[in-house]
Amino acid sequence: MPRSVNSVASKARKKKMFKLTKGFFGARGNVLTVAKNTLEKGLGYAYRDRRKKKGNFRALWIQRINAAVRTYGMSYSVFIDKINKKGIELNRKALADLAMNHPNAFEAVVNEVK
Repeated sequence: MPRSVNSVASKARKKKMFKLTKGFFGARGNVLTVAKNTLEKGLGYAYRDRRKKKGNFRALWIQRINAAVRTYGMSYSVFIDKINKKGIELNRKALADLAMNHPNAFEAVVNEVK
């Protein structure tokens, strides 16, 4: 009986991996074991950083709100405390957008809080 190897499936797996590592430097893009290691590491970073991205955006929104409220003589922490006590349910993303793109609306929110 002849030796049976599933070369179609193994070639497809390799092809899929090399497609994902296309453009990588040197052996990282064309040697199977090196490409496999690099790809696994890269996918791990991608997974981690998709979650990290959310924290980075929150930090950006906080910086923008802080910069905007300081022109009205208030700090970020005081502003957030007052906005929570007043029961205004605007999240940081919305507040940062108002501060950047609609300063008049943001000023109305600040005056409501004061």
